[in-house]
Amino acid sequence: MTTTLFPLPFRLPSRRLLAVATAFALAAPAAALAGQDQDAPAPAASAPAPATSAASPVSTNAAGTAESCPLGAFRCPPRPVSFAMCRPNALLEFYDPTLTKDSSLRDTAVTDVKAVHVDGSEQTLYRLTDKVRIERADQLLQADFATYNDQTTDYDARGNVRYQDAGQLLSADRMRGNTSANRGVAENVRYQLLQSHGNGTAARGEEFDATHSRYTRVTYSTCDVGHHLWEVRSKDLKIDKDTGVGAARSATMRFAGVPFLYLPYFTFPIDDRRKSGFLYPMIGHNSHTGLMLSLPYYLNLAPNYDATLDPRVYTSRGDMLAGEFRYLFPGTTGQLNFEYLPNDRGTFREGDPAVQNTKGDDRWLLKFADTTRLWGPWSLSASVNRASDKNYLHDFGNDLYTSSVSMLTSSTYVRGGGTWWNASLGVDSYQNVDPYLPDSVEQYKRWPRATFGMDVPLTRWLEFGMDTEAVAFRKDDNVEGERADLYPYLAADFRGAAWFVRPKLAYRYTAYQLDGDYQRYGYYGPAAGASPFNDRTPSRSLPIASLDTGLVFDRGTSLFGKAYTQTLEPRLYYLYVPYRNQDNLPLFDSRIMSFDYWQLFSPNRFSGADRQMDANNLTTALTTRLLDDNGVERLSASIGQIHYFSPQKVQLTGQQPTDWSHSNYVVQLDLQLDDRWRLGSSYQWDPNTRQSDLGVLELQRRIGADGIVNFSYRYRRGQLEQYDASTVYPISERWRAVARWTYSEKDRRTVEALAGVEYESCCVAVRVVGRHYVDSYNYTVSQAHTNNAVMFELVFKGLGAFNGQVEDTLRRGILGYQ
Repeated sequence: MTTTLFPLPFRLPSRRLLAVATAFALAAPAAALAGQDQDAPAPAASAPAPATSAASPVSTNAAGTAESCPLGAFRCPPRPVSFAMCRPNALLEFYDPTLTKDSSLRDTAVTDVKAVHVDGSEQTLYRLTDKVRIERADQLLQADFATYNDQTTDYDARGNVRYQDAGQLLSADRMRGNTSANRGVAENVRYQLLQSHGNGTAARGEEFDATHSRYTRVTYSTCDVGHHLWEVRSKDLKIDKDTGVGAARSATMRFAGVPFLYLPYFTFPIDDRRKSGFLYPMIGHNSHTGLMLSLPYYLNLAPNYDATLDPRVYTSRGDMLAGEFRYLFPGTTGQLNFEYLPNDRGTFREGDPAVQNTKGDDRWLLKFADTTRLWGPWSLSASVNRASDKNYLHDFGNDLYTSSVSMLTSSTYVRGGGTWWNASLGVDSYQNVDPYLPDSVEQYKRWPRATFGMDVPLTRWLEFGMDTEAVAFRKDDNVEGERADLYPYLAADFRGAAWFVRPKLAYRYTAYQLDGDYQRYGYYGPAAGASPFNDRTPSRSLPIASLDTGLVFDRGTSLFGKAYTQTLEPRLYYLYVPYRNQDNLPLFDSRIMSFDYWQLFSPNRFSGADRQMDANNLTTALTTRLLDDNGVERLSASIGQIHYFSPQKVQLTGQQPTDWSHSNYVVQLDLQLDDRWRLGSSYQWDPNTRQSDLGVLELQRRIGADGIVNFSYRYRRGQLEQYDASTVYPISERWRAVARWTYSEKDRRTVEALAGVEYESCCVAVRVVGRHYVDSYNYTVSQAHTNNAVMFELVFKGLGAFNGQVEDTLRRGILGYQ
């Protein structure tokens, strides 16, 4: 007959139980063998959230994958690392889910001991045999046999030793040590981390005190136990918790059993403190620069600032040094990035007369961003973006998105705001980085620019507001000057449950002071026969009145067997702005805005303050919506048109007034009857020319848990006609195909083609993608220039990504990719 003690008639000292076991979890940071993951947050950020637990997998749906981002989202966040494909770990057989996960309870908790047989004949020495169970707070030790000295706190556990705490599971042939001195030794160890899925073995583990330990012949992987597709091995591993640093000797990383990375000695962080060291190497190829090899080195300078040095070799260009510096101080945060390549060995397309030859030039790129809180409501923000030449982004941009940037913007502003006011003072500067466009396309520098706005409620339904701006415009070989724009208004808002009336009365005054030789310039630059400016201080003043009214009707209805609430929302918007001749005003920053549905209700069709349109217009619009029982909008359809009671006389320089009586018909439709597919479209038809001016159709359909298909068609008369199709197609649980194709009907050519595959297993993900894309366009001869690339990415789950650029490219290129 056996007996079980609940508990023994003594209490073990409230000291840390078998502290040596917890140190084995520190083998997990051997992931830093290949360096830290530079996708980490800013300096001094907190430790990352736990990954999927082996004992209780963390996932956001039953399929074990991340929830898909909303349909139509411009860019989806990365999927969290999932170990749903992994097999149950053998160590989980003794996992006890009833143990607390709070390690802070150890110092005050008593230790309960259970065993089939207990021999306490030697007073302070207790011999425990058969089903030994020693438990305290989140710690649990089980063994076939154990001895414990109540006076010296020595312990010795042998035979099927199993240990569990909040962070890990561990098994060993034998564990012995002293709890008071925090010393211990474990032999033939296997461990399983519960928060990162890491697991491995160690021939021997020794803990010398509470902060120092050593392990021999240790391994680490996140793959299934016994099926390590990748694994880190080290002959000798030392842990120092005081400094947060581990040191390993003779370490190798193996993939499919083949060693591919050897480090005779390296150090790595064992907690959320950052550690200097090499990051993953980067490999790429570009037809402009040749083969590229990068080996970044991370510098942990202080808890609140760090840096990364990134030496690169371009086979067709030369050697480059890139770097990044990040800082975080009380009230200020910022980041500096730079790239510098001396004595460029190549040129950007030999023989192309539209592009300058950069051979022998020093090439560089500078980016700086800073946000600083000054005092009270005031803050300073700065953003500097400059390149050595117009070719730089086309040469060294590694994707379509970077190489297609045509203008770099730099600005610095002091901003402040309160309950009813906001103000700013700063400067804006621009740089043309499109080699096929002349520098004359650059915007005027706003040097400086000041704004002040206010919105003061006078009563429950009446408010007074004002928008003001003062700017000095600077641009070589163009008329320059200063402009002040004042825009006070009085607005009311009357509304009920099914109606609203919003009258608004405003006054706009705009004054200029042109600089010195303004008479040398006309509407098209230097006068050269065009009418020159003949007034040094032109101005414009006019009232602006509008009335916005609408009704909302609703009723219950059904569609495809589902109940909905349908609304019918007619809307009228009347705008009156008297005509003022503005031909004597310069065009510093005004452009005609793209006409869309919201332009039906706008008081001005020009951006900036150089032109204020005249208007005697009435907009009529009608919207209907379908709302489900939860209030989610499943359908929205709108149509509208502006009726002109007088011709539109105010135009940009060189354009003629229009005598149209109606604007385009504008139609919009958004449809999403369930969470699997979404349709969006817009259409404009011009009754004056009886032609279609714009058409957009976007369709998105989910496939399974993580697949998606996108199709879009975009048309703007005389400018653009493109088809765009993309997909993430799940072939099986482990394989996905990715593709994108963009075709320009106007140019009769493919703008971008992308195709690739993704493979994902328990602990590894592989992505291979080939791309062909237009990276620049010569407007002079209407000739596009293309680039080809093959991208490869290997992800070791729980460790990081090798050459990790593919995922970011896919997230930006395929709508809904995760």
